[in-house]
Parts: sequence; structure tokens; C-alpha cells
Amino acid sequence: MSFLPIRVLVIEEHPFKRLVATQVFREAGCDGVMAVADVGAALELLDRTGPVDIALCSLKEGCTQGLTTIEVLSRANWIKSIIICSVHAADLHDAIDRMVGLFGIKVLGYVDSPVRAGAIAPMLSRYLETAGVHKRQPSDGGSYLLSSKACLEQAIASHEVKAFFQPKFNLITGEVASFEVLTRWEHPEYGLLYPADFLPLLSRFELMDELFFAQLEQGLAFLHDAQVQGHVLSLAFNLESEQFGHGSLLPRLCEMLERYAIPASRLTFEITESGLLEVSPGVLESLIRLRMMGAGLSIDDFGVGYSSLERLCQLPFTEIKLDAGFTRDLETSSRNRAVISSTLALGEALNMQVVVEGVESESQRLSLIKLGCIHAQGYLCARPMSARRVLLWLEMKLASRSNI
Repeated sequence: MSFLPIRVLVIEEHPFKRLVATQVFREAGCDGVMAVADVGAALELLDRTGPVDIALCSLKEGCTQGLTTIEVLSRANWIKSIIICSVHAADLHDAIDRMVGLFGIKVLGYVDSPVRAGAIAPMLSRYLETAGVHKRQPSDGGSYLLSSKACLEQAIASHEVKAFFQPKFNLITGEVASFEVLTRWEHPEYGLLYPADFLPLLSRFELMDELFFAQLEQGLAFLHDAQVQGHVLSLAFNLESEQFGHGSLLPRLCEMLERYAIPASRLTFEITESGLLEVSPGVLESLIRLRMMGAGLSIDDFGVGYSSLERLCQLPFTEIKLDAGFTRDLETSSRNRAVISSTLALGEALNMQVVVEGVESESQRLSLIKLGCIHAQGYLCARPMSARRVLLWLEMKLASRSNI
């Protein structure tokens, strides 16, 4: 049995529901599952045992005690994420998500009580992916240390850190012409590592430029190989806003584009909204130059910050990527549907393409089409793949269309 390196705390005053929830998490393979009746007992336990990865809390109708529990645990930094048992409406859940997010805690989702294994499993998978931790066997022996700058520099130089590609697709036709470039570390000892494992360290050691140019090299080589096979594709790269102010960015970019004979018009640069609070003259100049070269500029995770509309007016964006959080509950949240519709209308008015992230199910696809959405990204189409896997995948898609 594979064990999940996840520590869980169940907070539930009802003894039977507490027992059921505890058993569900244990059967799911979580390493450590603890249970208490109230927030006082939770704080006492966590003070002895340390923080947990996931807390399960209940919000009962007509009672705000559960909200107090969530707030106290979040402020104390004892939990990384939370699953909430709740019967409240979706619009209230949206507000709770925002409140908890302000404490730096992620809401993995909402479940009924008593808790069912089928409801918990996808939330555990979501935690594993976003937190960048991985299933391990009990004999694994614990965590790894990746704190050496020299180790990270060597990993980039030796091509252990690889570009992976996730398609942006047409919701109606399924056509794919563009991919977002993501990063994975194929570690010789620990296997495939996700960005949360090492990106904070790369940023701390000021190695983000080295990562970008390594990804760009791999991405341009992929575009060349795809073109040889008859696929004319575009790529989107993620950059932190301050990287656009570095003087080496544009000269190195131009040199590499010329070497691979790839026009800048086949590249888009995605900048997260949270990184756009302050834009220096140097950053703005680089953005303008990229647009003049024909490259696209995308505002990523749109809708989760506080300056979206202002930045859309100030900076030369060509694309809006709507955060996946709006897609996750779009079938139950009228507010999320309204945000998606409004963003689509805004994109049309500003002549910007809108890409909706986080599309994972056929029902979401159909709902988005009804709202007028065309472009999307998410597991419904494909998970991130290596360059070699993408080329095989494209050939399979081409073959399947030929057989229709």
C-alpha cells in the first residue's frame, strides 16, 4: 500500500462523525491522522505535535463556532490547508475561501457530514499536486533536503530540470495549437519533483533567470521538432514580473529565437496578477518591446488579486487567464458563472483572448460553452507532458481525426 505523506487533524464534536472521518483518512493512506472534539483540544495537541497538512472542520447551520475554529487555526499557522464540512450556500463558501486565503491557507473543498471516502480522495490528490509532495512507501524513511544552491545550479545545467507542456485547447473542437511550459525536476534519487518542491529555493538563490533560459532552450527545441512533424505550435512561459526588468532578458531571447528560427509571435509570456503590484519603468519597457516583437502577454491567475482591471488598462496584455478557482464550482456557484461571463465580455471588449483554467470534467466543458467560452486549459484535455510525450500525443490525435 502506498502511503500519503499527509498529516491530518479531524476536529469534530460528534463522536461518531469524528470516528468516521478519522477512518476515512486512514483508509485513504494518510500517514498520521489525529482527532479532537474542539479548537481548544486542537491547539493543545498541535502545540505538542507540530503543524498538520490538512485540517477537517465543520460549519454547522446557525452556529459560528466552526468559523472561529478555522480562524484561530489559520492565524496560529498550525495548518497548511483545510477541508470543510458545510451545508451552507456556494456564495458563502466563496467568501470563506477568500477569508482563509488571506491567512495563507488553501481550502481544498467542501464535503457533507458524515465524510465519505469518495469525496475526500480528489481533495487529497489536489493537496499532493499543489503542495508538491508525493506518495511514498512506508520504508522511504522521510523527507529530502534540496537546499544547496550548487545542487540546483547543477540540476539546471545537467538538464535534470525539464520543461513539461500542458495544452491550451478549444472547448468546442478540441483543437490544440498552444501549450503552457511548466517545470519538473527529474531528480536522480527522489524521482519527479513538482514546482513547489524547488521553485521557492530557486527564487531565494536568484536562479529564476537560469531556469527560464533552460526552459526556453528546451521549449524552442520542442517547437522545432514539432514543426518538423508538421505541427506549428505556440508556447507560453511563466515569468515573475521583476525578471522583465533584467537587462539580459531581451538580448538572450532574441539570440535564441534567431538561432532556432522561431518568430517571437509564437511565444506568450504569462505574468501572475499577484506580481504586478509594482511595475518599474524597466519592466514596462520590456513588456512594450516584447509586444512590438510580436510576442503575447498574458495576465495569469486573473481574478485572485486586487488590481486586475487597473493592470489591464496600464499594461499591454493580449490574453487573460481566468483562475481555476472560478471553474471548480461553476456548476453550483452563480457568482462564479457571473465572473466568468463578465471576464469573457471584458476580454471581447478589450480584444483579448480569455483562457479559462482548471477544466477537468465534461460537465464543466459544456457549462463553459454555454457561457460563451472557447479557450481553456485543464486535465480534461491533458496533464502536463514531456516534450517526447507531447509529440506522440499529437500524432495520436492526428491519427484519430484521420480515422473519423
